[in-house]
Amino acid sequence: MTETPTAAHLRPVPDIDHDDETPTAPVLVDNPALPDPKVTIEKRKPVLAGWLTNQRDFLATARHTGANIGYAALFHGVRIPVYAGRLALMSPRGTCRFIASTNRWVWDREAAPLRDYAVRTEDVEEYMRLSKLRAGRIRLRGLVTLVSLVFGASFALWLYVVAPAYLFLFATGGVLLLGMAGQQPDSPVVGPAVLKTEIQKLTGSIVLRGLDSIGNAKISAAIKKGGDMNGLRFTSEIVRDGPGYRADLDLPYGVTPEDIMEARKPLASGLRRKVGCVWPSPDPTEHEGRLVLWVGDKPMNETTKPPWPLLKAGTVDLFKPVVFGNDQRMRDVTVTLMFASIVIGSIPRMGKTFLMRLLLLIAALDPRAEIHAFDFKGTGDFGALEPVCHRYRAGEDDEDIEYVLAALRELREELRRRAKVIKSLPRSRCPESKVTPELANDKSLGLHPIVIGADECQVPFEHKEYGEELEAICTDITKRGPALGMVGMFGTQRPDAKSLPTGISANAVLRFCLKVMGHTANDMVLGTGAYKAGYRATMFSRSDRGICWMAGEGDDPRIVASAFVDAVAAEQVVTRARQAREEYGNVTGHAIGKGPNKTSGSDILADVLDVILDGEKAVWCERIATRLASLRPDMYAGWKGENVTAALKPYGIKTGQVWGTTDEGKGANRRGIDRTDITAAITRRNADRAAA
Repeated sequence: MTETPTAAHLRPVPDIDHDDETPTAPVLVDNPALPDPKVTIEKRKPVLAGWLTNQRDFLATARHTGANIGYAALFHGVRIPVYAGRLALMSPRGTCRFIASTNRWVWDREAAPLRDYAVRTEDVEEYMRLSKLRAGRIRLRGLVTLVSLVFGASFALWLYVVAPAYLFLFATGGVLLLGMAGQQPDSPVVGPAVLKTEIQKLTGSIVLRGLDSIGNAKISAAIKKGGDMNGLRFTSEIVRDGPGYRADLDLPYGVTPEDIMEARKPLASGLRRKVGCVWPSPDPTEHEGRLVLWVGDKPMNETTKPPWPLLKAGTVDLFKPVVFGNDQRMRDVTVTLMFASIVIGSIPRMGKTFLMRLLLLIAALDPRAEIHAFDFKGTGDFGALEPVCHRYRAGEDDEDIEYVLAALRELREELRRRAKVIKSLPRSRCPESKVTPELANDKSLGLHPIVIGADECQVPFEHKEYGEELEAICTDITKRGPALGMVGMFGTQRPDAKSLPTGISANAVLRFCLKVMGHTANDMVLGTGAYKAGYRATMFSRSDRGICWMAGEGDDPRIVASAFVDAVAAEQVVTRARQAREEYGNVTGHAIGKGPNKTSGSDILADVLDVILDGEKAVWCERIATRLASLRPDMYAGWKGENVTAALKPYGIKTGQVWGTTDEGKGANRRGIDRTDITAAITRRNADRAAA
């Protein structure tokens, strides 16, 4: 029967009168009748060790063991002559040791201390019993020794007559055995082929020592007081987890795993491990005070990573997760590229371009995907992708930027077309107003995935003439593209507001941050507050190439080492992707020698000036758009007044109110362009080119 809580248990907090110093009774807040939640969390231990149930771990263990056996066989095989010579030199000493030990055995020397003790204690009965036992042993052992000598000599004589070669083998074996008996215990002839350095097993005391060393006052106080009263306790046994150890523990009240992640270096010092071995993290399935401390046997950058599963075979569905790397335990990590824009940032030479190329290779393995690869570093790192690219460019010269601008203008128009297609579809086919796998498979709709990769994106964004327009298009792709089947990837080695505009960095879903030098760059890539929360790419060393924080795939950022695919392997993957695309019928654009739909020598400023008549001082933007469409229909078809405004904005040309006459003869004020602004912009541009 449930007890009714008394008034004392539920007494409200009294009002505090600062003028009345009379002490009040303490407020009781614990209700003794409050029922327990009766919820028990059970975790079953695995029946078999993890490496026996996981095929990859089992193969890795078997390969490691087989490699050691093979190496030991080769190591000792080439040293057999040396071993034989050294053992032969030690055989005289072994012979003496063998004769001495045989003599002790025949004359029962091991029992001599017992007989001596019986004499000293004058125990006649015990001495007579031991003497009788010794006499029997000597007779038996002497007979065995005599028979062995006679038969051994006879057998050797018989071999000498019948098969002298076998006698030589027996003699050689005997010499080697005597040599082994003659070895010094601390200096054996045959030493180990694989020298093993024992890594200290992780124990609870070592974990507490490491946590105490980070200098957190609450943790240190909890350790000194025994822990449990302050919330610090291990929640399970320390276990082997992949190539390392895992310890799960509750931190003291008010301490979070992020506090531990901020202090990896002192923690590693306390654990006596390299910092690359120590990876504290929260447990997303538990409360905010649960810490999962994983300590590897070797640093992450020294651990052999499993090969990329798609390196030799397989295709990709961009709407589904795809393996692209491994975590600290060398478990597969997946990424879903669709419905996301991507930002990749790091300092130079840390693997940023390799990571972007890997993501483009993943996209290339989806036969439906249209690939746009732009390498503004100009070193040809994306060259392996050319056979599958719809648009491709490597370089930062004006003609390269103009090519990219034309390609992005195509994408802008494609973005608008897709929005109209999505809008026109019935809800039964497009319930969420975004591209689905079914819509992408329908070739008649043209809603296939489009993946755009721009490495060193700060180069086009900082271009004097086209930078603003390029930034505007890329921002539009970042914001609206994911729902319309476009994936924009932007990589930079200088993550700041100018190189990575806020419109892009703030709207990117997937973020990959390799090593950076400061908290500003860290938060620019991973998002505001990431550095304060403990997700710090500044902790990576120069040797941690390809290792990054990944945010956006899952609730919390995680550390990932991307798969390493060099240029040769990338070409092999692209060859397979090209074959799949030919079968699907999706080899277009650059892959078949066609560039963007751009008339050679076209110039928006010159074209606008051409369509403004000599007697016109200013013209409405909508009228300019109509005239441009008539002048160059392949480039300006479908343009409206706002297209003209956006195209001229990078040149500093602003619209204003212009009085004009409609086709019906009525006067009206509408937004337009002044002819003198166009001529002034052309003059400035020509002067800049001449100065350059």
